Amino acid sequence: MQLVFATNNLNKIKEVQALMPQHITLFSLEDIGCFEDIPETQNSIKGNAIQKAEFIKNNYGYDCFADDTGLEVDALNGEPGVYSARYAGEQRNAEDNMNTLLNALKDSPNRSAHFKTVIALHINNQQHTFTGICKGEITITKHGEKGFGYDPIFRPNGHQKTFAEMDLKLKNTISHRGKAISQLVSFLNS
Repeated sequence: MQLVFATNNLNKIKEVQALMPQHITLFSLEDIGCFEDIPETQNSIKGNAIQKAEFIKNNYGYDCFADDTGLEVDALNGEPGVYSARYAGEQRNAEDNMNTLLNALKDSPNRSAHFKTVIALHINNQQHTFTGICKGEITITKHGEKGFGYDPIFRPNGHQKTFAEMDLKLKNTISHRGKAISQLVSFLNS
């Protein structure tokens, strides 16, 4: 089986490829010659995932899936949420985003947060969605060099390390994206 994963984020591709069974070959947007910015103009994480998958299906004709992920912080009424990648501005810089978030929480005793990933799959002219959530907290300072995005400031519940301090295998078993991909793989295998 061949599927397009509608992303140019090499970190995401690496994480997801590690979770896919061997009979599923993943193609990136670059592999199919898609070099344009796919619109993400919806007001929800699920809406953005669906919009990206529909864009690839409608413009390139491939069976595909797309994900969108947001970090939702309790003390900030769910922010940055759907704006997680652009929290500090359109430059989409992870360091700027983390610094903006840490600054917004500097006086808050409530550090509870969760990551949410929604995957939209377009296959056989049908659409399916899968959702993974990982609860945790925002640390006071950054820890770790692995991962990407907000990983250095997110510590999942029940763990002493941030995502950026964990090896990929452990992260994939407990992360929001890992949970959503697990649902996707179960569906594809059924």
